[in-house]
Amino acid sequence: MTESFHRSGENQNPYEGQQPAPVNPEWPPPPAYTPAQAPTPTPSAPAPAPSKRPRGPVALLAAVAIVAAAIGGGTAYGIQELTGNDTVTSSSTSTNVVPSSQKGTVSGVAKAVSPSIVEISAESNAGSSTGSGVIITSDGEIVTNNHVVSGASQIKVTTNDGRSYTAKVVGTDSKKDLALIKLENASGMKAATLGDSSGLQVGDQVVAIGSPEGLSGTVTSGIISALDRDVTVPTDEEQGQQQWGQGQGQGGDQWPFEFGGRQFNGDTGSDTTTYKALQTDASLNPGNSGGALIDMNGNIIGINSAMYAPSGTASSSSAAGSVGLGFAIPVNTVKADLAKLRAGATD
Repeated sequence: MTESFHRSGENQNPYEGQQPAPVNPEWPPPPAYTPAQAPTPTPSAPAPAPSKRPRGPVALLAAVAIVAAAIGGGTAYGIQELTGNDTVTSSSTSTNVVPSSQKGTVSGVAKAVSPSIVEISAESNAGSSTGSGVIITSDGEIVTNNHVVSGASQIKVTTNDGRSYTAKVVGTDSKKDLALIKLENASGMKAATLGDSSGLQVGDQVVAIGSPEGLSGTVTSGIISALDRDVTVPTDEEQGQQQWGQGQGQGGDQWPFEFGGRQFNGDTGSDTTTYKALQTDASLNPGNSGGALIDMNGNIIGINSAMYAPSGTASSSSAAGSVGLGFAIPVNTVKADLAKLRAGATD
């Protein structure tokens, strides 16, 4: 048996020989719950502000920006679908009509736009002639040159896929050498996209599609070789028809014009008008008039209207040929004239 003892007169320590019990620093015991306190931010480390979702005007602006970006590339198509078949597909910038895999290629432009280009055969008292035209609405509105259909008693149109239609003149503007015709009983036509000619530069690549000498769907290519060329054409229908008839049976389209003080394809007469034209070295031949000049994204940038013929061959359509100097009416002139043409103008 283990015993403990001490001498009389000494202070007794009941824990002598044992390890002292540890002192509890939290004695007395803490309360059952202590409310948490947020740390006090210091000037050098300010408390982060809680994130918030944009509300009110900020959120609205963000939403508008997203919607605008989403519809930017398809505005023209959307407007056409919402407003009806007689709406012209138009673009103030360059719309990519050509698939991205073929962008910038002549073959891509030809494949995308050829279904919108037609051959026009016109009969008049002066004879017959062949020109071209551009479909601008799905129900068969077609833009062409005034001289292609001027004085015509009967108009026949052949589409790229071989379908034939009769057409009537809706409106004409001899001062701009433009005309609008409309196919009878047509629907589901492939409408071209009218681009923007204001931003064109010399050297821009272009493609021309038309029906030279009756060879429908002919594709040529080149560049914009000059801008704002003054081209003069007759506004006297009889004067123009007299010269135009000389080409009957040979593709026609020998409408006289004046450029640089010289006359080509005959005498323009005294009643004339002058317009600013695009100059191109894309090959244009008799029958290309009224057809399309197109940028490499597939947008119509001009309506082909005249070709230069070397001296001595201009009066003979069988001898005349392209020498790389052709002229087109800028598409912005066409777009500005459409309302007037649709209203039945006969200027």
